Amino acid sequence: MKNILIILGHPVKDTFSDLLREAYTKGALASGASIRELDLRKLKFDLNFTQGYRGNQELEPDLQQAQEDIKWANHLVFIYPNWWSTFPALMKGFIDRTFLPGFAFKYHQGSLLWDKLLKGRSARLIVTMDTPPWYYWLVYRRPGHNAMKRGILGFCGISPAKTTTIGAVKTSSEKKRQQWIASVEKLGRKMI
Repeated sequence: MKNILIILGHPVKDTFSDLLREAYTKGALASGASIRELDLRKLKFDLNFTQGYRGNQELEPDLQQAQEDIKWANHLVFIYPNWWSTFPALMKGFIDRTFLPGFAFKYHQGSLLWDKLLKGRSARLIVTMDTPPWYYWLVYRRPGHNAMKRGILGFCGISPAKTTTIGAVKTSSEKKRQQWIASVEKLGRKMI
């Protein structure tokens, strides 16, 4: 059985991201997956990493539970909008505060090398945007996708991390949105 943690990183309620989360969940449950969900806008935590890696900032109970959920999962699904070519501050704050040394990675003493502590997990990024995906790739070179896949998840050992880019949402028809919802439900059924 696959344990899937779905992380909704949109700070606004009742968005297209919510519909995509529902679709993925529906598909995965139909295939027998165990599901846990983290709706980041409902968590209570300080977005600011005020102490950096000095380790003096206490981890709030919601983030302690988030770490437990990440440990439980063997597949992580991140659903969020692309804002300013990356991801909302809510998502960045969650990552800064949760993917900590000793939990997600561990540097070797006196070395630039590190251990990837979240190995054995895969991920799916479902990213909405108003920019056409081809333009995001050709002009901007996908900075948000690269940051998540390589700079964050890959750094911690989560691999493979695959991306589903959905756009341009702003100018899409209702028919196109329903197609995207159906394709995300299929991803859930395949548990990928």
